Amino acid sequence: MLFNSYIFIFIFLPLVLAGWYFLNSRGFYQTATCFLAAMSLWFYGYFNPYYLGIILVSILGNYLLSFLLRFSRTKLSDRIFLLAGLAFNLGFLFYFKYYDFFFENINTVFHTNVAMHNILLPLGISFFTFQQVSFIVDRCQHKAEHYPFIDYVTFVTFFPQLVAGPIVLYKEMMPQFADKHLRSFNRENFAKGIALFTLGLSKKVLLADVLALPVNYGFTNTAFLDSPSTLLVILAYTFEIYFDFSGYSDMAMGLGLLFNIKLPVNFNSPYKACTVKELWQRWHITLSRFFIQYVYIPLGGSRKGKVRTLINTFLVFFLSGLWHGANWTYVAWGSMQGLLVVFDNLHLIGVRGSNEKEKARFYIPKWLGVFFTFTFFNLSLFFFRSDSMTNAFTMFRNLFSFRSTGYLTKIAAQLDIPEFYLIKQAINLFQPSLLNTAYLILFVLLLVISAVLISRKNALQLVEEKSLTGKFSLVIVVLFCWCIISFSQVSTFIYFNF
Repeated sequence: MLFNSYIFIFIFLPLVLAGWYFLNSRGFYQTATCFLAAMSLWFYGYFNPYYLGIILVSILGNYLLSFLLRFSRTKLSDRIFLLAGLAFNLGFLFYFKYYDFFFENINTVFHTNVAMHNILLPLGISFFTFQQVSFIVDRCQHKAEHYPFIDYVTFVTFFPQLVAGPIVLYKEMMPQFADKHLRSFNRENFAKGIALFTLGLSKKVLLADVLALPVNYGFTNTAFLDSPSTLLVILAYTFEIYFDFSGYSDMAMGLGLLFNIKLPVNFNSPYKACTVKELWQRWHITLSRFFIQYVYIPLGGSRKGKVRTLINTFLVFFLSGLWHGANWTYVAWGSMQGLLVVFDNLHLIGVRGSNEKEKARFYIPKWLGVFFTFTFFNLSLFFFRSDSMTNAFTMFRNLFSFRSTGYLTKIAAQLDIPEFYLIKQAINLFQPSLLNTAYLILFVLLLVISAVLISRKNALQLVEEKSLTGKFSLVIVVLFCWCIISFSQVSTFIYFNF
């Protein structure tokens, strides 16, 4: 079930909110928890009932490990359970996400003939697997207690964060679910939740989905792109993925607030970063937190010398790239991020006004740091968005070919959106030859609007600072109605693929 769909907004969400607050108001707290878990499983199974079996096996396996850990009395047994937990979760993830990719490459290198399974990737498997890995690791280190089964199910399946994050930790969720004071209706949180959800919905429906039209066409026809069209296509994708992921993050946090649950911030204006290192302190924050706590620090972090620190840093981003998908393009993208962060950690070039404590040899102005960071991240998205390394390199060649064939008009013409209908009809009636120019203007205008919005306060800041009365409330209502009308163009979120 998609957040940006009629069934979610007009059927599922009202039902789950009404049931949750009704049961809690009558003091049926355990029943309310069961109800929320059941509704979350319906939300997940709505995409494909087949997914329900997969997530339930994952939950049951991890819960059984957590239960058995109650009888662990030695460090050796703790390590055995830890290895078993990692083997179960990573093996589970490997089979569904990487099996075909791995054996396809094995077949290519060793000329073997292992059969491909063509496995359907379960929605959100990377997210709920990492969420449970963090719990099992902490259980093995005696940092987490064993919870009742229904509480654990709710922790894993809570629908706002189930399929695309944030990757939550038990210690930031369990206390909130257990707090009975948070089960009473809170008008302020509810109003903020609606506002934040609507702002995120607007980013997704009114910006990301519209920018996807020229982007998808461009990446489908890479062989025909010239330099200007390639430049605007990748710039449009940079904005598309921003509004898509930040939109989802805002919607998830907004939905959490409707239940008085505060989800961790997962997206904090990353394109304002002046270094790539800072960008990754702002983009997919909970994924970075997971890799730091459960990969980087266990590998030694920064405690074993400069060289080891740089290697550990690169390895984290290499794995982050692989986490995003079973394709060499994601590995290349993650490796590029790793190399850029490693370069930042060498402190050869610093940025004035950055949050970096160590001194650098040379310094550049902050605006130049923001420009370079945005540009490098923009270029890395050629790998992230392309279906193959061949297509990615084709895009690079197109960009640096410095040729113009006029193909940009075909790219811009994909913006045949309902909001442009009247203008299009008027141009066709009075001056048809100007239609392509009008599409180009619309394309550039969308990019300019995107750049302006990104440079301003983000949705969370607006909701925290603005009074939910008067003009701001009117804006929220208008945006919500506009989104509802635009649902005919609905699409899935980019991070659903991971």
